[in-house]
Amino acid sequence: MQNTYTDFKAEILKMTKIDLNSYKEAQMKRRIDSLITKNGIKGYPAYIDALKTQPAIFDEFINYITINVSEFYRNTDQWELMDKEYIPDLIKRFGKNLKIWSAACSTGDEPYSLVMCLSKHIPLNQIRIYATDLDKTVIGKAKVGLYNSKSIAGVPADLKKKYFTQVGPSFQISDDIKRRVEFHEHNLLKDTYQKNYDFIVCRNVLIYFTDEAKEMVFRKFSESLKPGGLLFIGSTEQIMNYKSMNLKRENSFYYRRVD
Repeated sequence: MQNTYTDFKAEILKMTKIDLNSYKEAQMKRRIDSLITKNGIKGYPAYIDALKTQPAIFDEFINYITINVSEFYRNTDQWELMDKEYIPDLIKRFGKNLKIWSAACSTGDEPYSLVMCLSKHIPLNQIRIYATDLDKTVIGKAKVGLYNSKSIAGVPADLKKKYFTQVGPSFQISDDIKRRVEFHEHNLLKDTYQKNYDFIVCRNVLIYFTDEAKEMVFRKFSESLKPGGLLFIGSTEQIMNYKSMNLKRENSFYYRRVD
């Protein structure tokens, strides 16, 4: 194997099915180079060998490149809009047994926020969230459901009191909320997408992808929605060609699938 970043990307694709060509190159290469230096490894071939033979280094690599930054009720005004306008609209269109996908869910902040927001409109035992992420380490953290005070700062006070228990300096989310979310590993760039969703949430993740990869993912999200279904994206993202994807822009964060 030659000592180039191009060769490294090809090896990673073989090993993990993660296509680093779909990420912004300068940013991703800088992250990987710093990780190699941190581990005291000399060059890409030696790092590939370490990834193949040392599970701790492999897990660290996956966790590091899948850039996990999350918090509950991020951009609280948009969650208020969801509570007041979009959840009632979805219930009116599709009933209370909504099919919902939280994509690139990281440590679970977002799907658990969804459950709490929905709980104001739908009995908890009727709520089901399908949550996915590429990184099995963060999925493990999500299943534990333990968060610091900064992560839950945006949670409305009544819901914080109802669904969190303080454990030392951390906060444990209740089992009643955890039971409503089903976590799975999923690669947005490679794996198939399920269909007929009423609501898809994927926020502040695609900013790390190339423009071509972003368009592909947004197009697949649209194809996964029912007509009238909603896509909720992050404050740092926008869908440039949404009309060609059969989407209608409701506002900066919400897009609706049209026929």
